[in-house]
Amino acid sequence: MEIPVSFKEFDIVEVRFKGGRKEFFRNINHLPLITGDAVVVDVPNGHHIGHVSLKGELVRLQMNKKKVQNNDEIRSIYRVATEKDMEKFNLAREQEPTTMYRARAIVQELKLKMKLSDVEYQADKTKATFFYSADDRVDFRELIKKLAEEFKVRIEMRQISLRHEAGRLGGIGSCGRELCCSTWLTDFKSVSTTAARYQNLSLNPSKLSGQCGRLKCCLNYELETYMDALKDIPNVNRPLQTKAGDAFLQKTDIFRRIMWFGYRGDSNWFPVPVERVQEVLKMNAAGDMPENLAEEVKKQLPEVVDFVESLEGNLDRLDEQYKAKKKRNKKKGKGTAPAAEALATGAPTPEARRDQPTGRPAGGERRPRPERNGNRPEGGENKPRPEREAQAKGQQPQGKPRPEREPRADREQNQGRPPREGNRPPRQERAQNPRPPQNKPQPMAAQALGNATVATPDRPERGPRPEGEQRGRRSRNRGHRNRKPGAPEGGSPSPQPEA
Repeated sequence: MEIPVSFKEFDIVEVRFKGGRKEFFRNINHLPLITGDAVVVDVPNGHHIGHVSLKGELVRLQMNKKKVQNNDEIRSIYRVATEKDMEKFNLAREQEPTTMYRARAIVQELKLKMKLSDVEYQADKTKATFFYSADDRVDFRELIKKLAEEFKVRIEMRQISLRHEAGRLGGIGSCGRELCCSTWLTDFKSVSTTAARYQNLSLNPSKLSGQCGRLKCCLNYELETYMDALKDIPNVNRPLQTKAGDAFLQKTDIFRRIMWFGYRGDSNWFPVPVERVQEVLKMNAAGDMPENLAEEVKKQLPEVVDFVESLEGNLDRLDEQYKAKKKRNKKKGKGTAPAAEALATGAPTPEARRDQPTGRPAGGERRPRPERNGNRPEGGENKPRPEREAQAKGQQPQGKPRPEREPRADREQNQGRPPREGNRPPRQERAQNPRPPQNKPQPMAAQALGNATVATPDRPERGPRPEGEQRGRRSRNRGHRNRKPGAPEGGSPSPQPEA
């Protein structure tokens, strides 16, 4: 969009310096400036470099807002800064940190009650401005003399408030954004604790104060909105009198226009609309008291109660959802039983599996179980025990004392067996198929006698096993059970040589 020919651009430009400081300068040379350009401006006793922050008709509005008059006191802009100007300006800014540290040391030597926060060198390095904050007036005449001797420049001391100090240093506020005083806020208004009271904020200094140590400036942003909303809300200075007891004000929701009251000794709070509170106040002023504040709330505030009931209903539906999941899991577990029964009925019987040893007779009948004393029941039938009969009928079997077991040797004599020697019974002699002795490693006792073999009286020598005959697994592993170290594979201990 082209500018009209008759339109004359405003010739004053706003220039920003270090720390957010802004001043107005006149563009007498009509330079084509753009926001952000570095320009050399006229300052008392020299020149300085700043950046263009605003131009055009908006500058006129800012001057009206800050009440700056458009007269001859406004200084002019010399030129756009060149590379040589920027090099000198950068060299001057690099000396600022060391200058501030040395100036703080001098302040401590003089024992002055002031705090140096920042130093700003002029672009031509002819003047240094020291910004400080102090609670009382400070006599810094001796300080200026020492600083001038130390840095060989003109010294200017400028006192700033704590809010301006925080704006110059910058930082991040509790809201997570950059401080307002270092970005856009230029006018600092006084903030009091009444602003926090009107907004029902907790009067906690650590939460209400900013990085400058004063109350936050943002407390004034919404104060007017709260003041307009508080016009129709009554000021309750005394508790509401009811027949159920005195109701004390606990909290006020300003924008929803609901006030919460609680009885003495009761931890429950009851919401009451502003209209109902005004009625109760009028009744108390006339000497009358309502029946119960909670009942009135239920009649006049069905929405609040419905909201609570709907919330509880949602929780109940959530519980029912989890119960339905548990029922589905139980149904899935029940459905596995018929499948297991089908697999059990379709399994092959022992008669069909003739290739595998079963340990049962071919007829499928159970072999009668012998009694412990060696006597079998008459007729070869297994009679169930009385305890098992009671257990099958669903009765609890009576606990009978278990008879003591006979010693092993006596039990073997009653069964007509010879007593065992050691851990294994003696083997029976085999009359047929004598087996020749095999070449096996001799025990240590036999090697000590010159590898002389000693024949055992219990085991005769065996002959070769005929072809096709296999040795039973039980007899194969018998020679390896409970064998002591140093004993032969036959299992019987080797006799010790006679002395």
